Amino acid sequence: MIEDFAGKTAVLTGAGSGFGLECARIGMQRGMNLVLVDVQQDALDAAESEAIAAGCQVLARRVDVSDAAQMEQLAQAVQERRRVDVSDAAQMEQLAQAVQERFGAPHFVFNNAGVGAGGLVWENSVADWNWVLGVNLWGVIHGVRLFTPMMLAAAKQDAAWRGHIVNTASMAGLLAPPNMGIYNVSKHAVVSLTETLYQDLSLVTDQVGASLLCPFFVPTGISQSHRNRPATLAADKPTQSQIIGQAMSDKAVSSGKVTAAEVAHKVFDAVASGQFYIFSHPKALASVQTRMEDVVQARNPTDPFADKPELGQQLRAQLRAG
Repeated sequence: MIEDFAGKTAVLTGAGSGFGLECARIGMQRGMNLVLVDVQQDALDAAESEAIAAGCQVLARRVDVSDAAQMEQLAQAVQERRRVDVSDAAQMEQLAQAVQERFGAPHFVFNNAGVGAGGLVWENSVADWNWVLGVNLWGVIHGVRLFTPMMLAAAKQDAAWRGHIVNTASMAGLLAPPNMGIYNVSKHAVVSLTETLYQDLSLVTDQVGASLLCPFFVPTGISQSHRNRPATLAADKPTQSQIIGQAMSDKAVSSGKVTAAEVAHKVFDAVASGQFYIFSHPKALASVQTRMEDVVQARNPTDPFADKPELGQQLRAQLRAG
């Protein structure tokens, strides 16, 4: 049980929007020290200004979480810094040296940064795979491998110290919806990574826990994540399946009734109580149960559009017309 968040330090990737920003806002309300990480500078600046206005100690860093070197510099800087303004990722090392106040090991790490992409799985380019896996999977891997040792060291030095890691996956990490395979692969990997992290932590400590966030369709801006796609991994001309997938994603995400703020409160409640699985839409678990039954009974995968056949017919017609 973690009851006191005041004065504790939280690292939040993807902190400029969506779940990351809303979790940061709860951290602001609870008087936490915040390390805000995002790749979009204007969104990061706005989050930083909001946190400063709330009276928080803030370190804002523009970081591509898929870049191991940048994440390593971030992890090192967390130990030695207070608020730092960053406008150029190439200057990160110099800025880290200028930090004057130490935060120490973070008590909480929210590996939340993520991007969305779709299309028929064989149509995704190498650049698509590198971008999506780089952010969605490697971003989480870097957060786990860099911050977990710091947290364990702090726990070893203080029997009262408590920490928690929250990794953001998706319901797509528990299902296999068609025409979005590249995203599904990245999120299934995060589910496996986080379940294993939970088990591994339980072997070595009772002071650091882990949770897995699996949101469904929540308006967060992830369907427009191509706005932050690096030029070095520029997308090819979109295929028909990718255009259709983007339109479906835009519609589904924008029509979501559960807000990112509501999900963020679920996250903090789970951290406080030590709950592992966090769902934004518990009713969606019926589809997960069906998938598990397919596996256990060795039957072919159930039609994901069984409850909405008209949607499946429309998608098939659009794809086959191309």
